[in-house]
Amino acid sequence: MSTMGDLKARFAILLVIICTGVQVLAQTPNRLGPGSDEEIKKALIVVEANLDDLKAHRKYMYEMGYSNPALLAQYEVWMKKFPRNVNIPLAIGTNYHNAEMPQAKDFLLKAAAMDPNNAKVWAMLSADAARWGQDDLSIDYIRKAGLVDPSNAKYEYGYVRSFMNGDPDTYKKKVFDFVQRFPADELGATAIYWLGERSTNLNDKIHYLELLRELYPPQKFKWSASGMVGLADAYLQTDPEKALVLINELDWEGDWKIRKQVAESLINIDQLEQNQNYKDAIGKLNQIQLPRFNYINDFIALKKASLQEKTGDVKGAYDSLSVKFAKLPTDALYGALETFGKKIGKNKEQVVRDIEVIRNTKAVAAYPFELGLYTSDGKLKLDALKGKVILLTFWFPGCAPCKEEFPHFQTVVDSFKGDSLVYLGINVFPSQDGYVLPFIKNNKYSFIPLRGNSSFAEKNYGVYGEPENFLIDKDGKIIFKDFRIDNSNHRTLELMISSLLEKGPPKQ
Repeated sequence: MSTMGDLKARFAILLVIICTGVQVLAQTPNRLGPGSDEEIKKALIVVEANLDDLKAHRKYMYEMGYSNPALLAQYEVWMKKFPRNVNIPLAIGTNYHNAEMPQAKDFLLKAAAMDPNNAKVWAMLSADAARWGQDDLSIDYIRKAGLVDPSNAKYEYGYVRSFMNGDPDTYKKKVFDFVQRFPADELGATAIYWLGERSTNLNDKIHYLELLRELYPPQKFKWSASGMVGLADAYLQTDPEKALVLINELDWEGDWKIRKQVAESLINIDQLEQNQNYKDAIGKLNQIQLPRFNYINDFIALKKASLQEKTGDVKGAYDSLSVKFAKLPTDALYGALETFGKKIGKNKEQVVRDIEVIRNTKAVAAYPFELGLYTSDGKLKLDALKGKVILLTFWFPGCAPCKEEFPHFQTVVDSFKGDSLVYLGINVFPSQDGYVLPFIKNNKYSFIPLRGNSSFAEKNYGVYGEPENFLIDKDGKIIFKDFRIDNSNHRTLELMISSLLEKGPPKQ
């Protein structure tokens, strides 16, 4: 079944589908510069023979090159010559939109003015407005798409999602109103899935995911199938026998076979613990192999530490949690770590030093880049930031998961105002440069935008997909990587930053 990578990719595609109202299809690749004169001439003949042929327009734009000034000039000529032909601005606007380039906006607006009953144009404008950071306008546009085509679940769900980060009760009402309107649509499963996924309370998560299973059988709905990962792992933490029943009923392959072994092991471990056979319980726990993606990593670590304490091996419990906390800190891990530390005579300062030693042994120097600024003609050197903690993210304006994460980053960064923290964002798609400053300004984000590209990100930081995040210490070493922040784990980022600012764990 799905890994987290699968879910992120599926979510990114979902947003494209919502905002365009069509399935994502294989398209002619984008080319920024022009092709050969012969190919351009051939494409021009075809498109001028039928200016209503959207495929011919796409081929012509490809041969001309999307960043070729002559391309825009040619379309201006056509629009003046045929001012009532909506397909001309629609074609170039659609292709720029699909390429996620800022030139799309003006042409789509012209198409919408000429044909306000084209719901797909309003949906594309909604996606484009989001890239500019114009969230209110994006909501207005997707709402217009839904009004033009009220039977389209994609448009309505796009509108519902706009409430996700607002009042929780309003959002929940919107979700269930949507489910009532479109009870058999995959997006109904998607809506309830995200209610469960974003729940920070384990009982709430179980409630929503059980409802998801009831309303949208996971054998038929992909997003419901994805939700069963969270439900099974929630059961593993609260009632492993219930988890085993669910896993057996689904009887899926891959990681589900591993998850079944975990459930059986936890049932056995609980029995051993009840019989005070702690050493055998630990031995059984050490044999557990977790699925590639799971929600129970911390749960397993804390359970092992608890069993180690019961055998009298408090230092072993402390050491195992130290390694875990050093990589990805949480309050639950720190609370247990501090408790075990006290029992072996360590104060808070000694606990912090132990964690630092573990982190420094795995730290590597960050690549010393010098990249152009968007805010001036100057450049920024990483070496010039020595003595400061750096939160670095690789992103691009059309990246849906990036846009989902930015508000959470900003909330945490704002809590460290006045501290030696620098927030940097490297855009990996130069073709989207025009969106960068408006996106930051309209969203009131504080990160310093830097000019990059995908080759730089891959070669120097091992980045093959966005967003990818790093925390760099005052000496220029990467201490944390491979982390994502959402509504459920602001504290993890707070703990990481605090440790690098040498403040120790912040108060809850």
